[in-house]
Amino acid sequence: MGKMLAVMLCVMVPVATFAASDNSYKVVYDGGSIPDIKAGTDTKIYIESSHIRLAKDKKDVVVIPASSVTEISYGQDVHRRVGAAIGLAVFTLGLGALMALTKSKKHFIGLTWADGDRKGGFAMQCDKNDYRGILAGLEGVTGKKAVNSDALTVKN
Repeated sequence: MGKMLAVMLCVMVPVATFAASDNSYKVVYDGGSIPDIKAGTDTKIYIESSHIRLAKDKKDVVVIPASSVTEISYGQDVHRRVGAAIGLAVFTLGLGALMALTKSKKHFIGLTWADGDRKGGFAMQCDKNDYRGILAGLEGVTGKKAVNSDALTVKN
């Protein structure tokens, strides 16, 4: 009886784990050429072998064939937390001013595509824990190398 239970668990646990795995990442749409969605909207990006899907409320907003992606870019927005530090300093007798020394980073990924006469692009903000995974997934599916947009500077 114990061996039968052990065999069932050995089969059921991996199947349940594999079935529960999801190839999606939570991202925030930051703007672009997708008409049905506003900047700042929470979405999910699904990276699949032949296409990339952006979905909102379990409904696809855009489906992009992986072969039509023309560029992947990435960058970071770093800023100091001055406003939060001032608010905290008022209540902690100045100790919150130390918070002004900390920085917060936002991670962005941009995607552009051209599928026949259908062209577009968008930027998304990613969680710091998912940022590298999304980049690796997009590079692997599309065959394109991501470009660091922070390194691209325009001089007037």
